[in-house]
Amino acid sequence: MCLDRWTFCNISNLTPGMQTWKQYYLHRSKLEHEMASGRPSADYICRSMRGHKGKIVGMAYLSDNEHVFGAGKLRSVVCTASTDGTIRAWQVQEGTQIWSSPSQEVPFVKVITVPQYKLAISADARGTIKVWHGETGEELAAFSTSSSSSSLVTYSVNNKPFLTVATAGGVIYTLEVPNLNQVSCITAFQNSSIDLLLCSPDKQWLVAGSTENANTSPKVFYTDCLINPADEPPVSSSLPVNNCAVVCWLPKAPARIAVMHQDRISVQRNITVFDLAVKKSKYKMEVIAQQVASFTLPGSTWTTAVLMEGHGTETVLLGCGSNLTLYSIFGTQLEAFQHHNNTITSIWVDSFRVVTSSLDLSLRVYTWKKANKISSLTSRYYLLGGTHRWSRGFTDVACDNISIVGVVAESDETSILRAYSFNL
Repeated sequence: MCLDRWTFCNISNLTPGMQTWKQYYLHRSKLEHEMASGRPSADYICRSMRGHKGKIVGMAYLSDNEHVFGAGKLRSVVCTASTDGTIRAWQVQEGTQIWSSPSQEVPFVKVITVPQYKLAISADARGTIKVWHGETGEELAAFSTSSSSSSLVTYSVNNKPFLTVATAGGVIYTLEVPNLNQVSCITAFQNSSIDLLLCSPDKQWLVAGSTENANTSPKVFYTDCLINPADEPPVSSSLPVNNCAVVCWLPKAPARIAVMHQDRISVQRNITVFDLAVKKSKYKMEVIAQQVASFTLPGSTWTTAVLMEGHGTETVLLGCGSNLTLYSIFGTQLEAFQHHNNTITSIWVDSFRVVTSSLDLSLRVYTWKKANKISSLTSRYYLLGGTHRWSRGFTDVACDNISIVGVVAESDETSILRAYSFNL
């Protein structure tokens, strides 16, 4: 029952007799109930974490989701990057800072994490990539792209981690982690910045694109050709869409990608879904992008920025303005919610819940349910972030299996973290 309901659960590292599956099930069920009900003080404790002297421009969990009940105190750790030139790590349950990197003059623009290796990876405004030890904050390696970096993505192949970096100059670097030795370097686009970079759930595909150049089509690369470069160019293909706005993977499919793109003539936006595969012959390999669905979003309300996330194999979530909408990939609107009073700034999606952040200074928590093989959401509760007298609103949110953390933009152009840790 545990493995069927919670694929992440892991008690394999406990000594025999320390914990049973029944105990795990009871602990996990209690926590899920508290994260679904969200009663202040009874179910969770809210803490503010301050320290950055600038805006927080990136946040990611450094701890993984394999929390082991009965093995001691559960501990969530998040990393943040800021315009104040520091990377910091925070203990969520205690609301305390663990470490801070030395301050540098160049502001950071992004941070991602590799939880299984306890690493944080940052990019600054001059395109310098750095790897940090997640437990101590020690700088382990640095690599200069000589161009402002737009996107970072990590993935492991045969238990070996890699980092791919896309730059404002249209160049894609693939580096070893943690030493940042260069494995390959290709020019994906001429005169186009890459601000879309994603790795598929099966780790076989890398998709790169630009939202700035309407004539640029997203490109698909076979990752094996990036980490094992040959004399010829890497196996790649362009998706048959232009004017791309946002892309996301459908996480329960090996390599199914949804692309939102705008019609060249009208302002209508379309979502087209492709399944990616590689066709191998004796002398060559080629990328096959098979279209499985396409539909036009109704109405003319999609002129503002849209957030898009995937769920399962056939569901996409769209955040536009203050609205959250669920669609099947075949164009059926499944649900629509308007619980926020201001713009939705980010959407967190996992297999259990959805959390939205908004400039109205609230987080909204939903949980998944499934009826007749169709996914839907149940709206649960708000998590409030304070008062607009001091704060402008939430700008980002992330979640693990025992906590929720949001980034709050303050009125003085700094940012703080609001952490909601659930009782165990």
